Amino acid sequence: MAFDSLTDKLQNVFKKLRSKGMLTEDDVKEAMKEVKRALLEADVNFKVVKQFINSVSDRAVGEEVLKGLNPGQMVIKIVKEEMDKLMGSEVTELKLLPSNEVTVIMMCGLQGAGKTTTVAKLANVYKNKGKKPLLVACDIYRPAAIKQLEINGEKVGVPVFSMGEGHKPVNIAKAAIEHASKNGMNLVFIDTAGRLHIDEDMMSELQEIKNNVNVAHTILTVDAMTGQDAVNVATTFNDKIGIDGVILTKLDGDTRGGAALSIKAVTGKPILFAAMGEKLTDLEPFHPDRMASRILGMGDVESLIEKAQNAIDEEKAKEMEEKLKKTSFDFNDFLDMMDQMDKMGSMSDILNMLPGFSSNKQLKNVEIDDNAMSMPKAIILSMTKKERSNPDIINPSRKKRIADGAGVPISEVNKLLKQFEQSKKMMKQMSGLMGKKKRGGFRLPFGF
Repeated sequence: MAFDSLTDKLQNVFKKLRSKGMLTEDDVKEAMKEVKRALLEADVNFKVVKQFINSVSDRAVGEEVLKGLNPGQMVIKIVKEEMDKLMGSEVTELKLLPSNEVTVIMMCGLQGAGKTTTVAKLANVYKNKGKKPLLVACDIYRPAAIKQLEINGEKVGVPVFSMGEGHKPVNIAKAAIEHASKNGMNLVFIDTAGRLHIDEDMMSELQEIKNNVNVAHTILTVDAMTGQDAVNVATTFNDKIGIDGVILTKLDGDTRGGAALSIKAVTGKPILFAAMGEKLTDLEPFHPDRMASRILGMGDVESLIEKAQNAIDEEKAKEMEEKLKKTSFDFNDFLDMMDQMDKMGSMSDILNMLPGFSSNKQLKNVEIDDNAMSMPKAIILSMTKKERSNPDIINPSRKKRIADGAGVPISEVNKLLKQFEQSKKMMKQMSGLMGKKKRGGFRLPFGF
């Protein structure tokens, strides 16, 4: 899970601070030493760490903090605020041209950073905002790169412009923009070629595109798992061709934190988005304050609520609420519920957004199977429409047919039927609470 090691170390420091009724300057210095060690081990840039520790220390040893009612909490608050600043303080949004003009965005990065997948994710984000994007296949060197872009484009419903491998990338880019103008598309994403390492040919090609095409934004995709190397890559690209922002990929992996905490401070360029999974919908705007909360083990309730808002159909939620009240909740509804929960992402990702989860060792050590829903889904899909609507008719012979269809033992069908009845009872009890938890007028089902 992302930032686990860094989060654990910082949580230990905070635990010591909270346990002290009063703090001295020496207490703060000792805590800052441990924070410094944790950040360096997380591969955060040395100069960034030094500046961060100095900023926190200067604020934390003030009389107002040390003699305050809860000095430990005050120091933690200062760490959080300085970490926000380190990553940019606020969300940076791309400025696009008016809808009747074509905005060109050039995507670049090294091979293996997930650039071609990310460009499709990004196009999907703007398509959902009402833009008309076009993906442009300018990676003519990597085998199957064009095909990969075409497949991803089809999945997100965004057209792909390609001229094959026999043309120069700059000519492909120019032809693509002309195509976009003629066909009412107003946002062009150029997927350029990556390399295993930075070389002059790569930079010359990118510069040639920028010299011949009116590129509004140059965005670099970097692998968050490479830590300090990602920062070095960002610095080189910025020095050579100039970048306007960064997208961090693989933030759902075993990320140490170095890239997320260093890039803005070292390059001066903002992190625009974070890729939190492999699905083409797993791309989130980068919120420095929320990311700081996650790193510090404080959860991220705002992002969780947004995930629910985006994934859960409000009308279906209301229908489900009524069905629960009338005890008419059936397997069709159960299937809908699982599908909507699945859209929110992996269970481990959701749990990590809950405050206190990362600091609860008992919960953290529980193995979370993100594929746990696949067997119940298979069983439900093996039922007839009549059986899903009226589970009471499922007798032994029907159970055998359902089990055979799902490729599972009858015991698994029995287990699901039992769990379903228990869930119905539990959700009926919860139905009185539904609608009480609101955010911006949106009802969050099932207690979320």
